[in-house]
Order: sequence, then C-alpha cells, then structure tokens
Amino acid sequence: MSIPEFLLEVSIVVIAVVSLLTNLSVLLCFTQSAELKSLVPGIFILNLSFSNVLLTIFNMPATFLGVVNGAKPFGDSLCQAIAFAETFLTTNAMLSMAALGMDRWVAVVFPLRYSSKMRHRDAFLIVAYCWLQSLTFSLTQLLMNWGGYSHTYASCTVHLDAEEGSHLAAYATFTALFHCSSFALCLFVLCFAYLKVLKVARSHCKRIDVITVQTLLLLVDLHPSVRERCLAEQKKRRQRATKKICIFIGSFVLCFSPYVITRLVALTSVFIPRYWGVAAKCLSYAKTSTDPFVYCLLRQQYRKVLVGIISQVLRKDRFSLSIHSASSTLDTADDACIARIT
Repeated sequence: MSIPEFLLEVSIVVIAVVSLLTNLSVLLCFTQSAELKSLVPGIFILNLSFSNVLLTIFNMPATFLGVVNGAKPFGDSLCQAIAFAETFLTTNAMLSMAALGMDRWVAVVFPLRYSSKMRHRDAFLIVAYCWLQSLTFSLTQLLMNWGGYSHTYASCTVHLDAEEGSHLAAYATFTALFHCSSFALCLFVLCFAYLKVLKVARSHCKRIDVITVQTLLLLVDLHPSVRERCLAEQKKRRQRATKKICIFIGSFVLCFSPYVITRLVALTSVFIPRYWGVAAKCLSYAKTSTDPFVYCLLRQQYRKVLVGIISQVLRKDRFSLSIHSASSTLDTADDACIARIT
C-alpha cells in the first residue's frame, strides 16, 4: 500500500466518523428541544442533516472499499443504487444550503416581514422542490444507466462506460446541466444571499459605530484605555460578520469545486489521475462533517441543548454508578455477616 492510498483511506474514515457523530448530534438536539423544532430554518437543517447521515452510511463505506480493493466493491445493481443515492443526496444537501442562505437573507433584509414571508408551509414547499429536483436528476441517471463504478473516483457514482461512447453527447449535456443546476445555482444563491446579509450587517455596524463614537466624545472623563477597548470591540464586530460569510461561502467552494472541476474536465477526454479524483471526492465528503459546525453546533441555541443532553447523560451515569457502588457495599456486608454466622 502506498502512502497516498493510506492517507486517502484514513481521510475517508475520519470524515465518516466525524460526519456521523456531528450530524447525529444535530438530529438529537432537535428531538430534545421544542424551541429548535419551532424554528423555520430547522426544517432545512433537518433535511441537510438527514442527507449527510445517509451519504455517510451508504456512500463513504463504498468509496473506502473501492480505494482499498482498487476495484468495484459491489455488484452492478447495488453499485447503481449507491450511485443513485449519491446524486440524490448530494443535490439535496446543496439545495438545502441554498435554502438556508435564502432564509438568512429574508430574516436580515426583511426582518419585520420574515414571519409572513418564511412560514413552515413555505419551508416545506422549498424542501419538496429540493427533493423534486434531486429525484429528477437521479432518476434520469438511473434510467439512462449512467451509474456505476468509476476507477478515477474509486466509487459508485455518475459514470459512462467506454463501450457507450455513442451516448457521450447526451451524458455530457446531463453532467453539465446537473452541475449547473446544483453547484452553480447554489453558489450563486449563497453569494447573493450572504453578500446582501453582509451589506446590511455592515450598515448596522456603521450606525452603531457612529452612536458609539458620539457617546465616547461626550464622555470627556473617560479613560483612554476604555475608549480603545470600545473601538477595538467595534472592529471585532465588523470582522466577525465578514468571517462568518467567508466560512459559509468558502467552505462550499473549497469542498465542492475541485470535484465539479474534475467532472467537467473529464468530459473533454483529459486524463484525471486516480489520486486527484479520490482526493476531490474526499473533499466533497468533508462538507458533510463541516456542515453541522457551520450551521448548527457553533451557535448558542444548539450548544445549550447539546450541553444539557451531555450533562443529563453524565448525571444518569453517576447515579447508576452510585447505586451500583451502594449495592456492592451491601452485598459485601451481607457476605461478611454470613461468614461470621457460619
């Protein structure tokens, strides 16, 4: 086994474990919190987390076996089913991210009309559209028999066999439309929504900055160090908003663009090295492990619920341990009494 193959195998295992733990943690938070269930964005986050969990369970093990064995891990039927699942789940996850971006845009740009513009019914309709578009491409792929094992990506995915060269034009059209309606569309929506959010956030920060500076000028007796701290906090607030937007858009581009680029380049009959293909695949899988942190677990609402669940579990463990210790002490005392009697 070469070092690159070993690193790719380790990467897939680590990504799968982290993805499964973090996405299940998000789903667990929803089951334990009525507040999270009542939020409209929670519908999009649930859809995203379910897609990530299923992708982790079905597709990552298949890719891991493909890297280890260097060949198709399953039979044709099962491999086509896994390729169908990958197309559906990946598209659904991307569209869910775009839906979350539009939800943030409506919440920030139209805060007073958010409750009327983004209701639970509207969220369910958006999720239904995500499923419809995902099913359209995955069913087309299945009916055209364009799902199978690709040696370049060491996985069961969208693939055209060499003997089906007559379908190359149709396959290229399908691939281009698929990535334009998933990756390109979602990237456009994310850039539009979050840049609008950033613009509004900066305008709010400017107003706060003006009020703060005017207040500092009125407070003549204020110590210079306090003024410096206030101005530094203003700068941090502006940087924090920019950093969050960069994380939302940057993680999407970093994880998905290498895989999409290799797919489009492969249509021109350019040879893609296997290591590059599998590495790009691993990067796309890595998005499933970063999504819970980007959208959920770093927020106070989710952290509070998760900490409460962990504290409750630890409290139960301590209680059961104390009961076990007490019962063990009683058993020991009983044994000692019996020994003295006999």
